[in-house]
Amino acid sequence: MSTFNRLQKRLSRQGIETHYENNIYRISRNQIEAEILLPESLPLEEKAVKQLLDLAAVRVPGSDAKVCRARATPDFHPGSTAPVGSVVATTEDMVIPAAIGTDINCGMRLLTTGISYEEAETQKEALIQQLKNVLLFDQRNVPVTPKSFNALFDEGLAAWLQELPLQGIWQQADFSRMQAELSAVLSTHAVKAHSRYAPEAFFEQREIIRPASLGTVGSGNHFVELQIVDTIFDRHAAYTAGLREGEILIMIHTGSRDVGFYVGQQWADKARTLWPATEKYPASGLFALTAEHAQEYLSAMGVAARYAWANRIVLTELVRSELQKIFEQDKSRLLVDLSHNIIFPEQGMNLHRKGATPARAGELALIPGSMGDYSYLVMGKGHSDWLWSCSHGAGRSVRRQEMRSKVFKPQKNHGLPWQCITLKSERLREEAPSAYKPITPVIEVQEKAGLIQSVARVRPWITFKA
Repeated sequence: MSTFNRLQKRLSRQGIETHYENNIYRISRNQIEAEILLPESLPLEEKAVKQLLDLAAVRVPGSDAKVCRARATPDFHPGSTAPVGSVVATTEDMVIPAAIGTDINCGMRLLTTGISYEEAETQKEALIQQLKNVLLFDQRNVPVTPKSFNALFDEGLAAWLQELPLQGIWQQADFSRMQAELSAVLSTHAVKAHSRYAPEAFFEQREIIRPASLGTVGSGNHFVELQIVDTIFDRHAAYTAGLREGEILIMIHTGSRDVGFYVGQQWADKARTLWPATEKYPASGLFALTAEHAQEYLSAMGVAARYAWANRIVLTELVRSELQKIFEQDKSRLLVDLSHNIIFPEQGMNLHRKGATPARAGELALIPGSMGDYSYLVMGKGHSDWLWSCSHGAGRSVRRQEMRSKVFKPQKNHGLPWQCITLKSERLREEAPSAYKPITPVIEVQEKAGLIQSVARVRPWITFKA
């Protein structure tokens, strides 16, 4: 009996029906349905299936608000409460805070450098040491003001940039370039926020503050990676983006850090508190907010989202500063900054993406593999059946806790050498390439289904992990 047939029987005993055809699993329980895009070569995990159906079944007693559709992308695997790789559409008057968790607006940005691999290789040791200092040893000077945070949360990124003090990292920053690059930060217009939902520490009566997490990568699967353009598939799109084979790129993957945890935990607790006192708590642990509470949550989420965007801007400027010192030039340019673990109002619904990425027609998206596998720059095709989304990566195949018990053996993965710079030896085990699914079938199944079109493939060179 095949692995899938055994899983199908186990799920059936729990009232879950599963059918597989054309790389799509259609799952249902008690008339609640969901779909999962996953090639046959990659395993379907029982826990993730249950979590997706739990999400699809979320309701609020006494309200007409509901989940409209639930989908999963090929990086699908279990999360703490909601599965990673899930996209859930609700009516506009409903949000599910736990569906995106506390790592709010964890996202990715990709920059060109104008530096060839051959040129970068001659300065490899200097690159490693200087980036290690700012990314891992916290040798950074990022001053901000309470006024700038008010501007960030109440007005947005453009207002934040205008209020930054001309000190520290900002002394040499190109503000006109940063302002121009905001157009490549996708979906900022869809987020509202208000400073009343932000941590009070940001507004202390001090002229300059230096938040401990601003300009930091964070732990887990977050990284800053120097990559090499390996193969160009769509020459027109690559030309428009300014990509050329053999060029060094910078990919940054991080989020809202402690601000996301502050907002996410606070509102997960509030959703539980607001649950009708006469109703039993849902067994799934998933609590939704409706009406004015949903709108309040979206404004609080926006605080974390804007902080995450600011965090990625700071990391960009830190890396740019070091490149300028080493190469005596800075021709870097932002290609795209996009979000996952966030809720966007789209198509008359609230789209909750947990470890999934917007893949709207004509918009760039990033799908990284592991630090020992390729990453892809793709163009979204706006597939409505898959809620205008694609995967945010390859997806884990082995849980982080399980990887910690394994003996670490440096090795090539998928034929690619890899080098990870970190201060924590456990990170090499937790994030080893063998902990992740191979990226190739993840990309191929999404191309075949019409979610994306590949623009370019890049290979890892040096990965920095905190």
